[in-house]
Amino acid sequence: SGLSVLHFQDLLPALDGDLKTMTFLQEVVDILLAYITESFDRETKVIDFHYPNELLQRNNWELQDEPETLDDILISCRATLKYAIKTAHPRYFNQLSTGLDMVGLAADWLTSTANTNMFTYEVAPVFVLLEYVTLKKMREIIGWEDGRGDGIFSPGGAISNMYAMLLARFKMFPEVKEKGMSSVPRLAAFTSEHSHFSIKKGAAALGIGTESVICIKADESGKMIPADLERKILEAKQKGFVPFFVSATAGTTVYGAFDPLIAISDICKKYQVWFHVDGAWGGSLIMSRMHKWKLDGVERSVLKLTWNPHKMMAVPLQCSALLVREEGLMQNCNQMHACYLFQQDKHYDLSYDTGDKALQCGRHVDIFKLWLMWRAKGTIGFEAQIDKCLELSEYLYNKIKDREGYEMVFNGKPQHTNVCFWYLPPGMRYMEDKEEKKKRLHKVAPVIKARMMEYGTTMVSYQPQGDKVNFFRMVISNPAATFEDIDFLIEEIERLGQDL
Repeated sequence: SGLSVLHFQDLLPALDGDLKTMTFLQEVVDILLAYITESFDRETKVIDFHYPNELLQRNNWELQDEPETLDDILISCRATLKYAIKTAHPRYFNQLSTGLDMVGLAADWLTSTANTNMFTYEVAPVFVLLEYVTLKKMREIIGWEDGRGDGIFSPGGAISNMYAMLLARFKMFPEVKEKGMSSVPRLAAFTSEHSHFSIKKGAAALGIGTESVICIKADESGKMIPADLERKILEAKQKGFVPFFVSATAGTTVYGAFDPLIAISDICKKYQVWFHVDGAWGGSLIMSRMHKWKLDGVERSVLKLTWNPHKMMAVPLQCSALLVREEGLMQNCNQMHACYLFQQDKHYDLSYDTGDKALQCGRHVDIFKLWLMWRAKGTIGFEAQIDKCLELSEYLYNKIKDREGYEMVFNGKPQHTNVCFWYLPPGMRYMEDKEEKKKRLHKVAPVIKARMMEYGTTMVSYQPQGDKVNFFRMVISNPAATFEDIDFLIEEIERLGQDL
């Protein structure tokens, strides 16, 4: 293709680099397009699995002193995609974020081409305005009056949750910003035992400490028990802690459970504790008229809500929003007035310089993917996509709840697209010895998962929870999945596990 004699210095900004650049980028796009069409083809593998040391040896990944030709660069691109996991594949169910949206992908390409930073209107005028418009729309959907409030897109739900904790602490003890933790009493945060690990991680990072995060019991189906929350708040107060933050979960990671937000919100009001909703996984259900009742009470989250469009709305990674009720709070909590970025005598409205309310300085443009997809689908398009995923999970639940060899981890139909179950191979179904059965069942899911990856046919997650041995956690957020793919998954589990 003529690229075998060219190097990067032949591309723009080289003087006559236009044509060569076009040729090179066209080749790259061809590689990407081939990968995309392949990813949606059910005949292709989801994964071409190799063990880490084997993969290290298979290709030369080392960095050299001398430049490679552009042909070599294309070879590297192909190799990278050859061993990549096809997350767009209709049978990829491994994480909460799956699928590949074509408009979202186009938006991501544009974002990379624009290659700017989200800190000021000066360098990201359109993107800053789109973030303003979209966050306002999201706040209106939650039910906050006139969409008033604030918010920010951050690098994932864990950071959004940490922001929430940071803001709650600052709201209660503003002096902590200058004087640090020694200036405030011992704080206590509360969250469900099924909540995401990022709550504890945030407490560790903020100097609050993981021991100050008190876990509240969840019921059989994984919902936080409000009475236990109230008991633990009172207990903490008696021990001299100051309760400052409750994080309820809308859509837990494993069970997909929705904590009872109204009851929790009442307790927070009673004890004057800041109430946050982690809806990273389940927040998107607010887009669905059929399912948004599961988030009843979210509009009462006095402080904030985490919502990850890169999960259930299938926006390309990453796209996570923190929505904040109170205007100005983020700015007061985080601003440092860096005079080389946020000059006070600029010639435009400084409220559009959003960078100082973030913890980051450099911030990636995550907004354009969501905004462009929203334009392409409309709110009703997102609603249809979400409803379809929930319909598929109910289909899976109905298919296996009475099927021989399957046992549900908890009773009742799933609240989100999480379907949690054990598969019992024929040789294990009638074992008398309960303990021995448990011990053997614990090994079933990991072996089936390893076989799935070896064959490359599908990917689904497993884990233990509390005293429950390893079980499968099926989640559906991939808009490409169909009823046939659900049927395939069940047949595949049975095929790979029958001899165990």
